[in-house]
Amino acid sequence: MKRRKFIQSAALTGLGLTVGTSLIACADDEKSVEKAVAVANSDVKPTIPMVIATWNVPNATQKAWDELQAGKSALDAVEQGVMIEEADVNNQSVGKGGLPDRDGNVTLDACIMNKEGNYGAVVCIENIKHPISVARKVMEDTPHVLLAGNGAKQFAIERGFKPENLLTEASKKAWEEWKVKSEYKPIINIENHDTIGMLAIDKNGDISGACTTSGLAYKMQGRVGDSAIIGSGLFIDNEVGGATATGMGEEVLKTVGSFLIVELMRQGKSPQEACEEAVKRVIKKSPNYKDFQVGYIAVNKKGETGAYCIHEWFNYTTYQNNENKNHKADFYNKTK
Repeated sequence: MKRRKFIQSAALTGLGLTVGTSLIACADDEKSVEKAVAVANSDVKPTIPMVIATWNVPNATQKAWDELQAGKSALDAVEQGVMIEEADVNNQSVGKGGLPDRDGNVTLDACIMNKEGNYGAVVCIENIKHPISVARKVMEDTPHVLLAGNGAKQFAIERGFKPENLLTEASKKAWEEWKVKSEYKPIINIENHDTIGMLAIDKNGDISGACTTSGLAYKMQGRVGDSAIIGSGLFIDNEVGGATATGMGEEVLKTVGSFLIVELMRQGKSPQEACEEAVKRVIKKSPNYKDFQVGYIAVNKKGETGAYCIHEWFNYTTYQNNENKNHKADFYNKTK
């Protein structure tokens, strides 16, 4: 069954109050509105198609780029792109080979968004190597947007996904070594709490995004971070742009970071300015920001990109203008 489309309608009421309030809002936001108009009317030509992803993932961006060059949609590109990392057993923060929770279970979270703003996600799913594809099935084949745990696994099996053991020998060994002391301490920029988030724009100028992770290593059973939560780990608005996050999910959730970035771009900020503001919101709310990492990437409709993080060494990969390149992101904490 394809997702039902619900048409919402709203009557215009309280016209006088609405107009009055709008005039005040327009006066207060005049500068941001003027800036947004200037951006929309700028001479910058769109640089599309393009792909951008968190961390150094050239194989993933290559796959996404190949999909775009074959005429596929941005949605197809991001799904196929992040699947490369989900299948890579050497990547211990995504998919098969991901580091387990404290009980030794590999649980995965993923979400996907398309150009219409539709969203599908799974959280705490076990024994399914490609949660991003299950998330797409949730989006396209059910009336829901998020399935969890055993329900998500059952749905995946019903849709033809084959269950398999995702705990590799390397990840099992790392978990057994951790159990000796059982100390939980996230390490900045170390892949015990990272993810791959990917955004793409296709030849039609349409944007989609995907985000997938095995979450915090040795987390409490049932823990869910930001990656699969709309507006936090990922947000797409095809009129404006998209954003995705990596790092300490709890901190991203508190500020709904990806949605914030897209809304800041709607107000006229560049992707870079929006990412910087989102990181500063995290810092403002978290006095212990020196103990964790949060990083964002973003793209607007013109294919302009931005990236920013709290600490040094967060990096990201772009495939644009026929170049597959890794970049070091600018960062906030420059004190020694």
